[in-house]
Amino acid sequence: MTGHGLRRDVSLLEALATPEARHAGGLGVVRIAELAGREKSQVSRALKALAEEGIVERDPDTRGYRLGWRLFSLVARTAEDRLVRAAEPVLRELSAELEETCHLCVLRDQEVLTVLSVSGHSFRVHGWEGRGVPAHCTSAGRVLLADATPDELYVRFPGDRDRLPELWARIRQGRRDGFAQVREEFESGLVGVSAPVRDFRGRVVAALNVSAPAERLGAGLDGAGRVTARAALAVSAQLGWDDRVQPVTRA
Repeated sequence: MTGHGLRRDVSLLEALATPEARHAGGLGVVRIAELAGREKSQVSRALKALAEEGIVERDPDTRGYRLGWRLFSLVARTAEDRLVRAAEPVLRELSAELEETCHLCVLRDQEVLTVLSVSGHSFRVHGWEGRGVPAHCTSAGRVLLADATPDELYVRFPGDRDRLPELWARIRQGRRDGFAQVREEFESGLVGVSAPVRDFRGRVVAALNVSAPAERLGAGLDGAGRVTARAALAVSAQLGWDDRVQPVTRA
């Protein structure tokens, strides 16, 4: 495939990644051709070839095209490695600005798992890496659950249903603020803030977290949350998320 041909195919994939395509569940050949600025017959042939490779999919009922299983499979296989590589320099800057240790966290079942920790002195610290903590009482957990519905919370936390209404309220508050915070809920004397990292689809895939003693960070927790939210947005941008597009949340 020539470089010119590759660029033309990428333009089709970009059309299928637009908010319009995501909300509609796919686009027809005519609309894709309009967005890509190409002739309909050329677009039709290119889409058929991409569909044969699983890069795009064609709905047999609507005849519309959407991004395909193979593309998402390739993305999934490289996502976590890219996430860590994208987050580490941002975490260094965040730690230096706040003069606190910062963490990159992901959700694993009912726990928050720390996959990367960076100190304010721009080197990695390993005390938290690989360690899991309960999701319901941590700021990172509430951010990582931002896409969940109440029903999904009941399924994920079958033994904690009495506290789920409060957890749901905290998740919604975090959505409104752009970051979540806790004050001595996970551990006495410890406060923390977390902000969501989103992938190219707008889904929350990780959280940036800052935790510190209440006597040191407690008075400035809101400010730290806003700084952390900006840092998380920078990581999200590297993963392909456009912050001008509001993520679709489910009630």
